[in-house]
Amino acid sequence: MARPREYRLSLSNSERKKVKKLQKRAASDYARVRYGIILHADENTWDGVPTYKQIADCAGVSVPTVIDTLRDYTENGLASATTPARSPASDTARLKATGDVEAKIVAKACSKAPGGRANWTMTLLSDESAVILETPLSRSTVCRILQRNEIHPHLSEYWCIPPEDDADFVANMEDILDLYQMPYDPRRPLWCMDEKPYQLLGESREPIPMRPGDAKKIDSEYVRNGTASIFCFIQPHTGKIFHFAEETRTAVDWAEKIRYLVDEAEPDAEKIILVMDNLNTHAIASLYKAFPPEEARRIARKLDIHYTPKHGSWLDIAEIGINIITRECLDRRIENINVLRNELKEWNDAYDQNPSPINWQFTTADARIKLRRLYPDISKFREERDSRRLTKQSA
Repeated sequence: MARPREYRLSLSNSERKKVKKLQKRAASDYARVRYGIILHADENTWDGVPTYKQIADCAGVSVPTVIDTLRDYTENGLASATTPARSPASDTARLKATGDVEAKIVAKACSKAPGGRANWTMTLLSDESAVILETPLSRSTVCRILQRNEIHPHLSEYWCIPPEDDADFVANMEDILDLYQMPYDPRRPLWCMDEKPYQLLGESREPIPMRPGDAKKIDSEYVRNGTASIFCFIQPHTGKIFHFAEETRTAVDWAEKIRYLVDEAEPDAEKIILVMDNLNTHAIASLYKAFPPEEARRIARKLDIHYTPKHGSWLDIAEIGINIITRECLDRRIENINVLRNELKEWNDAYDQNPSPINWQFTTADARIKLRRLYPDISKFREERDSRRLTKQSA
């Protein structure tokens, strides 16, 4: 004879929808099964009163599990019935750290790694938790904390870090950003220029070609054949790119490339707006090292040069052009400069058939919000001015 029902329940339509919604979002099998038991125990879905055995069969669990779930639901509510009861001393319970504990682990993970260590590991942080907390956390708990806060101690990015509170950086940055917002004007075209060193490497052994089920194999040993310098020019509004590969990177090399920009790339322009970094050779003086003064002055008159600030190379759109060339053409071993020039020419010829304009979206308004820490404190400089005036008056 079936056991009589001690715990019975009838769900309204809204309650049943809520339980179904929570069951779909349940993060564990434990909660998902308990929600199912409550739904199958709803007498509104049966003809008559179902037995514990019938509910258990529908939910795929044992009768005691059904009874425990319904008793907990009746006495303590839905949340209690679908949440496992754990001992506070268990390792599983420690998977859920409190906000204070989590903040301490995050702060430690963001700090400098111990001596002799490149970065923090889960094991190191777990051991460290025994020092900064009353009880140690498991590696699983530490891992979950870092995942929740999107912290990756094993990763790092190389970035040009600008100084804080730097008026010179801000002034040059806003000057460049204003240029990028200007519409295209063929009389005053905008060009960006940058350089990239490139190491010429030959193969010590012939690579084994790729075949189905097997990747291409390249010997780890290579032959050094010197270096080259790649000069890259890109026009953001049209996406047009042209480049040069040279054996040296001197003032004369730069000056010759600038004359090509003025006389060959933009012969009809009234003025060429040129954005580049302030490398020692990137100066009008280099023109006078390469050409007679009359020629140097003629070229200089057509240039309107704007320099990116120090630690602000990311503002030079030419870096995007170099990244495109590197990814599509240079990401391999090239043995000598003649091969390099031929490969770059073939790439450039194909690219010129369908160039892609650069969609630069970072504006001055964005900079004043996202890079607020770089902007100087006006009140500080005014206070310094007033202090100097008082000192002079009292002298």
